[in-house]
Amino acid sequence: MTTNRGPIESLARLREQFEKLPGIGPRSAERLAFHILREPRDFAAALSRAVLDVKDKVKHCRTCFNLTENDPCSICADPHREHGEVWVVEQPQDLLVLEATGLIRGTYHVLMGHIAPLDGIEPEDLTIDALLERVRSGSVREVVLALNPTLDGDGTALHIQSLLKELDVSVTRPSRGLAVGSQLEYATVSMLDAAIRGRSAM
Repeated sequence: MTTNRGPIESLARLREQFEKLPGIGPRSAERLAFHILREPRDFAAALSRAVLDVKDKVKHCRTCFNLTENDPCSICADPHREHGEVWVVEQPQDLLVLEATGLIRGTYHVLMGHIAPLDGIEPEDLTIDALLERVRSGSVREVVLALNPTLDGDGTALHIQSLLKELDVSVTRPSRGLAVGSQLEYATVSMLDAAIRGRSAM
C-alpha cells in the first residue's frame, strides 16, 4: 500500500526530508520546500552540491577531532598557536563558539560528546584516550576542560581530571560565568570572555 503524498509527489518527498532536520516542523518544512521550488534551478543545484560536498569532504582532524577538509586541521597546523594549551570541548560547535571570541590562542580537543551512561555513552565512546596520548607526548602543559556546565558535562570533566591527575599537566576549567545547565553554543561573548579569562585550577 503506497502512502498518499498528495498531488505533487516530488514536492511531498522534499518536504518529508526537511522534516527530518532538527527544529524543522511540518509548516517550516513546507515553506522550505516551496522556497526551493520558486528558486531558479541553479540554486537547487548549488544547494545539492553543497550538501554532497559536506558528506564527501568533511572529516575529523586526526589530532583534535575537529571537523575539517584538510588533515590536520588549520588550527592544529598553525605554528603560531600555543600547542601546549589544549581546550577540551564536547562538540565541534563548541569549538567554533570559543574560537569566535578571538581569546583562545591554544589548540583544541573535541570529545565528540559527553559521558552519559543512561544514554549508553561510556568514556570509551569518546576521544578521551586520544587526549591522554596527546598529554603523554609531553608537549601539553595545560588542559582546559571547557565542557558544558551541565550534570553530564561536570561528570565528564571530573572523569578526565582523575585520569590526568597522574600526568605532569595543569588542569583548569573556565569560571562559572556560564550558568549551570547552559550550553556553550548559546553563551554570549561577554559571558565567554569572563569564563575564559577567569579559568581556575580544578
